[in-house]
Amino acid sequence: MEKQTSKTKAYLEIVNQIRQMIHDDGLVSGDKLPSERELSERLNIGRSSVREGLRALELLGLIETRRGEGTFLRDFADHYLVELLSTFILQDEKVKNDVFVTKELLEKGAIRLIIQQKDKDSIFLLKTKMEQGVYLLEDDFFFELVQLTNIRLLLKIWLLIKEYASQLNVSREINNIEPYKKLINAILDEDLLLSLHLYEQIRKL
Repeated sequence: MEKQTSKTKAYLEIVNQIRQMIHDDGLVSGDKLPSERELSERLNIGRSSVREGLRALELLGLIETRRGEGTFLRDFADHYLVELLSTFILQDEKVKNDVFVTKELLEKGAIRLIIQQKDKDSIFLLKTKMEQGVYLLEDDFFFELVQLTNIRLLLKIWLLIKEYASQLNVSREINNIEPYKKLINAILDEDLLLSLHLYEQIRKL
C-alpha cells in the first residue's frame, strides 16, 4: 500500500511539473515538448519517471509522439487531467466519499444563495423546463440550479467535482420529476429548511 501511494504521488508530481513547465514556456497545442533528457534535467527527475509520465499523458490524448520528430502538445483540456488524476485519487474510498460530500455541500449552498437572491423568473423557468422533461439526468438539473447563483467560480468548482464523480460512473437519470418540482416550489416559497429537506430526500432516491 505504501509503495502504491508513493508511486501515485510520483505520477501526480510529474503531471503537475510538466503542466507548470508547459505554462511557463507558453506552449500551446501543436508545440513540441522538450526531449526526455531535457525534461529529466529541468524537472530533476529520472528519465524513466519522465517516460512513464509522458506515456500516461499520451494515453489520455494530451500529447502525441511522432516518430523521428518528437513529442507534441495536443489539447490540454481540464477533463483529460481529471481522468488522469482520477485514476489514482479515486482509488481511496475516503476520497470517493469526500467527492460526493463536497458536491452535496456545493448544491446546498447554491439552494441557499438562490433563495436569498429572490430571482423568481429564473426559478419559474427552471420549473417549466423540469415539467417539459428537458432534464434527463440529475446533473443536468443541478447544473442549471448552480448556474442560477450567477457565481462563476462556484459553477466551475461544481463542474470539476461533478467530473470526478462521473469517473465513478454515477450519473442518475430523472425517472420521476415530482421530487424535483417539490424542491423548486420550496425554493420559490423561500423555505430554506424545507428546500434542504427535499434535497436530502432526492439524494436518498
